[in-house]
Amino acid sequence: MLIPLNACGNRITVNNTPVAKLELKRYLGSWYEIARFDHSFERGRDNCTAYYVLNENGTVRVENMGWKNGKKSVSIGRAKTTATPGLLRVSFFGPFYGDYRVMMLTDDYSVALVGGSTDEYLWILSRTPTLSEATKNAVLTEAVHRGYDTTKLIWVNQSRYTK
Repeated sequence: MLIPLNACGNRITVNNTPVAKLELKRYLGSWYEIARFDHSFERGRDNCTAYYVLNENGTVRVENMGWKNGKKSVSIGRAKTTATPGLLRVSFFGPFYGDYRVMMLTDDYSVALVGGSTDEYLWILSRTPTLSEATKNAVLTEAVHRGYDTTKLIWVNQSRYTK
């Protein structure tokens, strides 16, 4: 009985379909984390950024940085592309990979809505440390339309970058 119940508890409750087109080279570079769902690996961190660089072998170097209690923390991972353009597989822990789904991307690649394989993961990323209210509302509308509970978002303090 426990296995079927567990399987039901892990069903997808959101539309996490990735974008149909992603030009990886345009997506590379620096991103600021505007908002996120809470997770132990980022809990208590602010001024969070992500930096993506294409490796010679076609994988992507992922460098996540944030600050907690005044101390800088950096995590290095790698991402692999898949046959689905907006779906990458990211690993920070050896052979274990998780979904990185670019679900919304502005035409100029300045703002992205990113999720995972379940409704437990959601990030709003931007090329700048702040968003206009109109842009923020557009991204939130998309997230709600996809079934995400945006009241769970943590709005990331980016004060190190907005002075």
